[in-house]
Amino acid sequence: MLLKKAYELQIQFKETEALAVYEQIITADADNFEALCQASLLHCRMGERFADDSRKMEHFNTAKLYAMRAYQLDTTNTRSNYAMALSLASSAIISGPKQRLALTNQIKSYLDKALFYDNRHADAWHLLGRWYFKMANLNFAEVTALKMMFGGVNDKVTNQDAVHAMEMAILHNPSNLQYYYDLACIYQEMKDKAGCASTLQQALTLNLDLQTKEELELSRRCKIMLQDQHK
Repeated sequence: MLLKKAYELQIQFKETEALAVYEQIITADADNFEALCQASLLHCRMGERFADDSRKMEHFNTAKLYAMRAYQLDTTNTRSNYAMALSLASSAIISGPKQRLALTNQIKSYLDKALFYDNRHADAWHLLGRWYFKMANLNFAEVTALKMMFGGVNDKVTNQDAVHAMEMAILHNPSNLQYYYDLACIYQEMKDKAGCASTLQQALTLNLDLQTKEELELSRRCKIMLQDQHK
């Protein structure tokens, strides 16, 4: 009943209340896999909304703890592997250069496993696209550090890998505005104005029922970027 209540709150975009219910479940049942995965994802999402890095890291550290507990319960589950990857990616954003590279280096293995167990998981494809984009655009110092710390990257990563992953995310969940915006940003980096404009036009013709501040902001950014492509 509590899980059902938490799901309903999420659907209503009441994420703070939903998280409180998931954590109530975890307090009563520390091995509740579903609650651990959902609580981890919500902590990542909520942490992104703070401007203060210390507040962000509080949420991201908690997200990682929940993700690790879910992963220990089932290492062969797409959601536990995705939760691990997302918690690491979230922490990497506000970490120092050395730690950021270390965390980024760990993300790929969890995403590979997540997609191995379910290759239709749109969010895993999306995060993989972001990972490819990051690795394809490392600066010289970051490339050198990766070689020294981890021996480099096994395969040459390109922006086209990022495009493919984002397209797979859109294929499996065509109503997520974030996917289109991120794909457009990749095309913009590649100086592919046609690809960028086409992606943004797709996003803006979806006729989505925008519910959250984040969605409204993404829609605004898409419109501005599309205007820039026509200049």
